[in-house]
Amino acid sequence: MTATPLSNLAERALKWSALTTLVRFGLQLVAQVALARMLGPGNYGVYGIGIAMLTFATFLAGNGFSYSLMLQPRVDDNDIRFAFTWQTLAGAVTALAMLLAAPALAVFFDDPRVETMMQWLSLACLLTAMSATAQCLLQRELNFRAIGLVQLLAYAAGYLAVGVPLALAGWGADALAVACVVQAAVTLAGGLWVRRHPMRPLLRHAGGADALGTGKTVFVTNIVNWLLGNIDRVIIGRVLNAQAVGLYTLAYNLSTIPNTLLVSAVQPAFLSSGAKMSGEPQRLAQAWLMVLACVLVLVTPVAVVLALLASDLVQMLYGPAWAESAWVLALMFLCLPAWACWGLSTPVLWNTGRRHYEALLQLPLLALALPAWWLLTPGGLRSAAAVSAVVIVARAVMIVAAGLRALDLRWVQLLPFAARGLLLSLLCAGAVWAGQWAVAPHTLPAASLSAGSAAALAAGLLVLLGVPQLLGSHARGALARVLPFMRPVPPQPEGQP
Repeated sequence: MTATPLSNLAERALKWSALTTLVRFGLQLVAQVALARMLGPGNYGVYGIGIAMLTFATFLAGNGFSYSLMLQPRVDDNDIRFAFTWQTLAGAVTALAMLLAAPALAVFFDDPRVETMMQWLSLACLLTAMSATAQCLLQRELNFRAIGLVQLLAYAAGYLAVGVPLALAGWGADALAVACVVQAAVTLAGGLWVRRHPMRPLLRHAGGADALGTGKTVFVTNIVNWLLGNIDRVIIGRVLNAQAVGLYTLAYNLSTIPNTLLVSAVQPAFLSSGAKMSGEPQRLAQAWLMVLACVLVLVTPVAVVLALLASDLVQMLYGPAWAESAWVLALMFLCLPAWACWGLSTPVLWNTGRRHYEALLQLPLLALALPAWWLLTPGGLRSAAAVSAVVIVARAVMIVAAGLRALDLRWVQLLPFAARGLLLSLLCAGAVWAGQWAVAPHTLPAASLSAGSAAALAAGLLVLLGVPQLLGSHARGALARVLPFMRPVPPQPEGQP
């Protein structure tokens, strides 16, 4: 395949992924607000514990078997059958272990509601494992239109069509558990409908050793990532209580929505297209620099604006019962650029033969983070959140540094992007403060949120329409592909290898 068709295909995939993830953001926000207000921090905390355990179980279920399909130059029916067979077997064993461990986990967290939550989510674990093969094949083929539409349907069916009615009927935390199961079931059915693949069992075949090797690497990497990304909630649930987990989980989940949307829209397309550019490091480096430029220049001011609006956002959407989440939410919003840089840099490691680096580089950080969480969490949510923020930034620095070395780039090449992002952040922060100050006498969260948001939006439009050169050629060129009024500019030396 020539460079131009691949570029066009990746760009088309990116646009579809961005569109569907943006719509999913709206669905998630509506569902989260409605369910959080109806269920309260305690029930939401039980769900947060359950999801942390489900994520761990999903990693144990071996998604790496299907993930290997994305990384192979060519796949045949035997590759697919082998991946699906081992994926399903691992999912079944893990789901059974999750089911049997439910009573012990309820005792560990000192909350009987955890047992029922884990029993429901064990079924979601199996369904998620079975759906991974079709999802990875669709990602390999850059069919993000189908992926996005299936994800939209699954989330709407699970949390809006089932979760909200069950919450209104008094199911408590179980409403969220059933919603998760329904979402997993629809994802499986939808994935198999749009991407049928052979499912006849195959335990051994010629390419099995490579697939198992990739699966092992993905497994170890996922476990390390799970520990760094979820153990905070486990420790909060053990040291504090389910209500604290609920407050923390709401802030964490809400803050990660923008990052999840961005990474899920860009990372799979970048990984799949990057695999085809693995023999052309210069092209891969240029693509990655554009991605990092967009994050540092565009995401940084958005993160600052969201952090300044966090308190008003919590008060208006969730009410006074969730007020303690506001500080945590603001801190997590500020971590968005680091989150995005980390998530969008891991494909570089995988596409340059350094797939094992992601886990190895983070092991020393894990050794430091675990005791820090355990020792500081008794001080409250803010202490736990502060450790989490340091961990997020440190992970980003490690992964980006490894990517720079892999592509023979230097940190200094990112400084112009960071400087532009900082300048735009100061401009937007000033606009938010001015807007909030103008309506301060009214003391209404909705007024403050509206005024601050409008002022920040006005400042952003002023830059886009009046002085777009402040964005730099990389970010401006990326925006020109999705915004008709933006004129593309020739590449500049800024950030070039």
